[in-house]
Amino acid sequence: MIVFFYYIRCKDNKFFVTFSFSEQNMANNKKIEVKGRAITIISQQEEDYISLTDMAGYRDNLEARIVVSNWMSTYYTVDFLAVWEQVNNPNFNRMGFHTVRNGEGRLFLTPKRWVEMTNAIGIFSKSGRYGGGIFAHKDIAFEFGTWLSAEFKYFLIREFQRLKNEENARLKLEWNLQRMLAKINYHIHTDAIKENLIPKEITKQQVSIVYANEADLLNVALFGITAKEWRDNNPNKDGNIRDYATLEQLVVLSNIESINALLIHQGLTQNERLIQLNKTAITQMKSLLDSNAIKKLK
Repeated sequence: MIVFFYYIRCKDNKFFVTFSFSEQNMANNKKIEVKGRAITIISQQEEDYISLTDMAGYRDNLEARIVVSNWMSTYYTVDFLAVWEQVNNPNFNRMGFHTVRNGEGRLFLTPKRWVEMTNAIGIFSKSGRYGGGIFAHKDIAFEFGTWLSAEFKYFLIREFQRLKNEENARLKLEWNLQRMLAKINYHIHTDAIKENLIPKEITKQQVSIVYANEADLLNVALFGITAKEWRDNNPNKDGNIRDYATLEQLVVLSNIESINALLIHQGLTQNERLIQLNKTAITQMKSLLDSNAIKKLK
C-alpha cells in the first residue's frame, strides 16, 4: 500500500509541503505462482513484462535460454513476434525481420539477435543477479505459454488476471482513502472559515454562501474553474468536479485545504490566498506527476 505523508511549514509567509511516500508491497518486481513455479513480472512504461526464463523451466531441464531460442526459431513464432512489433513498435525494422524470416539467424534465434536485427521492444534480456533473465510483453509471454503447455498457459493467464484485479482493487482503495482525506481536511477548512470569516448574526443561507465561495476558491486554485462552471460544461455527468479528480489532484486538494485554513487564521484576504494556493497547487502537481510512487500506482 502507498501512504502519503506530508507536513506544512511556513517561511516568509509562504507555505511549503514536504512529501514522503511509503511504498510497501509496491516493488517494481512482482511474483505470481503458476503450477508451483514462481514467475516474475516487471512493469516498464505502464506495460507488464513476464519472465520467460522463469516460465521456461516448466518445459524440460534445458537451460532457459535454449528453450526460449527453440521457441523463437520456428516460423510461427517469428511471424507472431513480427505482427506484435508492427502493431506496437513504430521503429520496427521490417527489412531485418525479412532477413530473419528467410533463414539468416533463424535456426537459433535469441532475444538479443532479434532485437539487434529488428529494433524489437516486445522481448529483451535483463542482466542482474536478482531479477535478471529474458522478459517479454504479456502478449508474447502468453504465446510462449501456449508453446510450453495449454494447461500452463491457462493457469498463467488466471494468476496474472488475479494479480491485476488485486492491483485495481488497491488503486481504488487508495483513491477512496485520498477522497476521505480530502473530506476530513475540508472539515478543518470549514472550521477555520466559521471562526474567522463568518460574521455574527447572519442567516444560514448567508453562511452557506461563504462556505461555497471558499470551496470554489480551492476549485479555482486547483482545477481552474468553479463548481458551477464545471456543471455548466458537463451537464451529462453526475456528482461534482471533485468526484472526477485524479489521485494526484485529490492529494493536492487535501493539502491546499489545510494550507487555506492556516492562511485564513493569518488574516490573508481571499485574493491573496488564491494566489498562494494556486502556486502551491502547481508546484505540488508537478512534483506528484514526476513521482515514481504515483507512476507505480497507475
